[in-house]
Amino acid sequence: MTAADRLRALRGVAHRWRTDRRIFERIVTEELARLPREFQDRISNLAVVVAEWPDDDDTADDGDEDADILGLYQGIAYTERTSDYSMVLPDRITIFRQPVLSICRSEAEAREEIRLTVIHEVGHYFGLGDDELP
Repeated sequence: MTAADRLRALRGVAHRWRTDRRIFERIVTEELARLPREFQDRISNLAVVVAEWPDDDDTADDGDEDADILGLYQGIAYTERTSDYSMVLPDRITIFRQPVLSICRSEAEAREEIRLTVIHEVGHYFGLGDDELP
């Protein structure tokens, strides 16, 4: 089941877990820190941010304007960087807080969904396609 399927199935669930942005951002940071060292050592020129909701432009990139997304990678994948990759703005991973919270009923569920989303987006950073990622 994809993240979009989970979002659609749980939309409107009254008993979802809620937290403020500061705690959510701390969880994202903790999950990034739990990535294996060999991946952490290779990450460079990458900003990871939290946004409340995706913009319309964010969903248009994948061709499905109705898709609900939990995270988004924007940039030049690590595997596509060449010797002329310098003096460029950082790549960006955005984790969308409200879509994640809309499908989670507890902090444990939110942590797991954030962990999966971080892994998925970092996978894109390393050049993996959606079919190769959780």
